[in-house]
Amino acid sequence: MSPSNWRSLTGLAAISVACALNGGCTSLRDYVQNGFKVGPGYAEPAAAVAPQWIDSNDKRVRKEPEDLSQWWTVFKDPVLDSLINDSYRQSLTLRQAGFQVLQARAQVGIAIGELLPQTQQANGSYSRIGQSVEDANRLSNGVRRYYGQWNYGFNLAWELDFWGRYRRAVEAADATLDASVENYDAVLVTLLGDVATNYVIIRRVEEQIKLARANVDLQRKTLEIAQARFKGGTATELDVDQAQSNLSQTESEIPQFEVQLRLASNQLCILLGIPPIDLQTRLGTGAIPVAPVDVAVGIPADLLRRRPDVVRAERLAAAQSAQIGIAESDFYPRISLTGTLGYSAEHFNNLFTQQAFQGTFGPSFTWNVLNYGRILNNVRSQDAQFQALSAAYQFAVLTANAEVENGLVAFLKSQERVKFLTVSVTASQKAVDIALAQYRGGTIDFNRLALLQQNLVQQQDLLAQAKGDIALGLIQVYRAMGGGWEIHGTNPEAQGTPVPKVEVPAAPGAPPKVEQPAAPAILLFSPAPLADSKGKAK
Repeated sequence: MSPSNWRSLTGLAAISVACALNGGCTSLRDYVQNGFKVGPGYAEPAAAVAPQWIDSNDKRVRKEPEDLSQWWTVFKDPVLDSLINDSYRQSLTLRQAGFQVLQARAQVGIAIGELLPQTQQANGSYSRIGQSVEDANRLSNGVRRYYGQWNYGFNLAWELDFWGRYRRAVEAADATLDASVENYDAVLVTLLGDVATNYVIIRRVEEQIKLARANVDLQRKTLEIAQARFKGGTATELDVDQAQSNLSQTESEIPQFEVQLRLASNQLCILLGIPPIDLQTRLGTGAIPVAPVDVAVGIPADLLRRRPDVVRAERLAAAQSAQIGIAESDFYPRISLTGTLGYSAEHFNNLFTQQAFQGTFGPSFTWNVLNYGRILNNVRSQDAQFQALSAAYQFAVLTANAEVENGLVAFLKSQERVKFLTVSVTASQKAVDIALAQYRGGTIDFNRLALLQQNLVQQQDLLAQAKGDIALGLIQVYRAMGGGWEIHGTNPEAQGTPVPKVEVPAAPGAPPKVEQPAAPAILLFSPAPLADSKGKAK
């Protein structure tokens, strides 16, 4: 750049800065403190966090931090470990979130590219020109009526980032990328929690079916006793009818449980990324997962640093804060360097000679001086969106706190409920045994025995539900604390058997296609560990 052009550019920039900052939204001091960028400097919104958990005084609630990267292993269930591993490798929702990270990463590259000359174009053309006789005569001086024209050149336009417009765009793209990574981790946390939840539901329903069938056998024997006594003349037909009614009622519960079992199994298949199939062979038989009696939860403030959905909400607010600066930059002139270098000649062999060279280069500016409030209202709109996202972040913190509390109270109180129900079931079983012997001997009527048997069925079912609620409560705690995203970028070992290959229906007449287990979704977008905005390894 020639000295005169440089002086023109610096003079233009100085005048623009002075005029713009006097009439714009950002003061000169803030402009300098923000790294020569207009718009507000971002600060993480304040969020209310409880000082401690409501049940922090319970001895089962430990306050020291715990490694939650593979929280499901506390159940010591190899089948659950295998399901977790396979769902991580095969989940389609996780794969979708992975591609969204790829998209966000590409957008960062686009934003960074805008810092360089925005227009760099090579162009060329050839034209055969014919003039009218009148034009040729008027121009005379050897101008021919027909001639050719060869052109080749290069255009450059570079809007200098005086106001931080493009740097703010990079900030926004970086924060959006962080948010997309956090969204991936949030999807992963939800996936792991849903797999464990549906597995516990399956085991709980299996236990309920087992108890219902045992009670069916017991009540069928009771019906046989009632029928024998009726035939012997020591009981009325009312005893037989009531026994049959109780038996049929208990039998009717089994199909309902089987529906619940199928629904949970189908949902588990979806989480595994396979079509619904019968998972009985894969799952085998097993008891309701047994949870430890205590849990380490740290302090509520930990949620702000480790829960992906909370961090995602904060990153979205940061991205929107940068959008305010982008909108505010429209108040100020856009200063650019533009140039055109090229060659033009009638004959191709003369195109690249010194005589054929032509070009222009110099600074310019454009300034929206009559915008009728559009720019100001755009700034207000972006600021309102930022305030909304800040409130969404604060709400996410409150929701996270409440979800942990909900899981804790369910986990702790279900333990107490199991203790009482265990005593109740033991006493009910003993009462039924005694009443059955007494009815066989004719010392009590059938109505009392029927009531005791119905109570036993109910108490056993409640006990199975309560045992499942302990495990579900602990899963809810780990999910609410954001446990499990740490396996992001790893391939945790599974102890169970792999998911079987699934025959996927093909088009009519085509051979069946075998669906192979998918590669880990994380490998789609993260060949190396990422770091989020707070520096935690991702």
